Amino acid sequence: MAHPVHPADALYEREKPTPVIPACDHYAGAEKLIRKALDLQEELGPVFDITGDCEDGAAAGQEREHAEMVAGLIMSGENRFGQLGIRVHDPEHPHCRADIDIVLDHAAERVAHITIPKPTSAAQLDEIIDYIREGCAKRGIGREIPLHTLIETHGALADVQTIAALPWLRVLDFGSMDFISAHNGAIPASAMRSPGQFEHRLMARAKAEICAAALGHGLVPAHNVCLDLKNESQVRSDASRARHEVGFLRMWSIHPAQIKPIVEAMRPDFSEAADAGAILLAAQAADWGPIRYKDELYDRASYRYYWTVLQRARVSGLDISAEAQAAFFA
Repeated sequence: MAHPVHPADALYEREKPTPVIPACDHYAGAEKLIRKALDLQEELGPVFDITGDCEDGAAAGQEREHAEMVAGLIMSGENRFGQLGIRVHDPEHPHCRADIDIVLDHAAERVAHITIPKPTSAAQLDEIIDYIREGCAKRGIGREIPLHTLIETHGALADVQTIAALPWLRVLDFGSMDFISAHNGAIPASAMRSPGQFEHRLMARAKAEICAAALGHGLVPAHNVCLDLKNESQVRSDASRARHEVGFLRMWSIHPAQIKPIVEAMRPDFSEAADAGAILLAAQAADWGPIRYKDELYDRASYRYYWTVLQRARVSGLDISAEAQAAFFA
């Protein structure tokens, strides 16, 4: 009897699937806050990533020490799930490349991702990516380190389709605060919060273009922060609107109280996840031919959708059936 074909092999023969990663990226700069986030990750499980922030976290003159601290935590036993990444300084900052060298020298094998802020063009970002790739080659680092970048300047938004096609990229983040500031008052401060951040036309345009570029190139689009740190209902509402109205698959957290509402708002509905497992099991049994489920027709086009749903459910901590777990994730 032939071994059942896995959906990853059956459904993506000609194009790159968008990676399924945790829906929340929690930012922390100070060492005690990164450690606190790691402790929370131990409690909640690997349902969110952490980014150790060198750009906003390092005091002036302490850039090297700060980057070394983050690299040390990445390599520590506290980073149990290997989901701690780093945001380096922007490409024009004198310590950008030094941050990268520190990470590659001390934490290349375990760093979850490297985030590059404030590129002003695709060409500038390409230079930094080349620096990372060449640094890996020189050091004999065999892995392709996932790279994230912030779209928060006029130039980056203008080049967003070209940026999305660059190598090693996994996530396009929207940096709303710097994007608004770059408009020199043309976008009001009210657009930093809801509902303005979704309704102002320049903000809506930027978000839609970032999502379209990311998803069109197999990348994950990540939504900007919610400034309301502890109001869980507002955080949940922002995350839900970002996910369901625009297409973002991930969102930043800047306070531990924001993590759970972001994860809960962005993960699939439980009933849809249950349907996804049942549909895929039936499809696999039919050798990925068309099936009938609840008196509706399903085929390969819909299987791809439900495979993504099932993966997102699992990475966000939703229970999936034991049969689906054994068939697809064993």
